[in-house]
Amino acid sequence: MTDRSLARGALEDVVSEAVAEGVDWVQIREKDLTGGPLLELSQRVARAARRGALSRGPSAARVRVVVNRRSDVALALGAGAEVLPEDRIDGVHLGFDGVNPAEARRVLGPEAWIGASCHTPPEVWAACEAGANYLHLAPIFSPNSKAARGPSLGLPALAAGAACGIAVLAQGGIHAENAREVLAAGAAGVAVTGAILMAADPGKAASALRRALDGVAPGR
Repeated sequence: MTDRSLARGALEDVVSEAVAEGVDWVQIREKDLTGGPLLELSQRVARAARRGALSRGPSAARVRVVVNRRSDVALALGAGAEVLPEDRIDGVHLGFDGVNPAEARRVLGPEAWIGASCHTPPEVWAACEAGANYLHLAPIFSPNSKAARGPSLGLPALAAGAACGIAVLAQGGIHAENAREVLAAGAAGVAVTGAILMAADPGKAASALRRALDGVAPGR
């Protein structure tokens, strides 16, 4: 998840490096930007993500790019739009203060990738029933990149949400040392901001997370 105010360098460079080292989803989360600037940044970040994916070779999985909250930007750069493949946005990630997944689906169409942020297991189940493709559940642990707004949910809540039947990503305080814990609790993956963007070497941090998620022992 991007936040250019935290990036140690140009956001596009950090994104490309992180994807080259194993990040497979990028969420463009720049809440201070209005429509035009956000659309332009989204194009640049999408290109950077795809450059990073190509550097892993032709057999690398395709990176997925979504934009936070702005269904209009996702529509402009997504399904049915006349944009270059490298500029394409796959969908939108919704927050508590926006439209629900069913409404976003009506706007963006059946092929769009739609996610949502949730903060309790019941919210996860409700968003699942509304047609989301994937969900974030947060904060599992105390966040790395911002002050916590409430108590951490912990692994039991993650396990309860992850039983909903679609991909639930653990968010909040995730790093290479605890990534396997959240997978064991049922998470399909992790969502991070500070663990990569605030690292002295974002590529190395992304690689460490990728290896932990893939079950590679440290030092190998």
